[in-house]
Amino acid sequence: MFIPIYTEKAPKPIGPYSQAIKIGKWLVLSGQIPINIKSEKIVDDIAEQTIITLNNIKSIIESSGLKINNIIKTTIFLTDINQLNIVNTIYEKFFLKNKNVIFPARSCIQVSALPKNVKIEIEALAIEY
Repeated sequence: MFIPIYTEKAPKPIGPYSQAIKIGKWLVLSGQIPINIKSEKIVDDIAEQTIITLNNIKSIIESSGLKINNIIKTTIFLTDINQLNIVNTIYEKFFLKNKNVIFPARSCIQVSALPKNVKIEIEALAIEY
């Protein structure tokens, strides 16, 4: 059985999709972009965009009853792969702050464009264990 996950603590989908879908012990998150849920604005700085995107993921994960350490895989989409060092620094701090002992498996891909002209989008896969 598929259960759509939705929380007001993360941006509303900008298209016909769910924030996440729960399938048994699995949680599949749609790609999240750095929309600030309070202002609905997007900052230009890649560091801030990364923090906002990860916090949006955290809100969705927690609304499903899971925690950050349940994330087993992420995919990062960047419009400029040269900004990966900045993203990596924030990504590492985010997972360590949330008491992850092991970092999730990950892919990182440079793309030509992302929705709303953001610089980063991150999707995640989590499992209840």
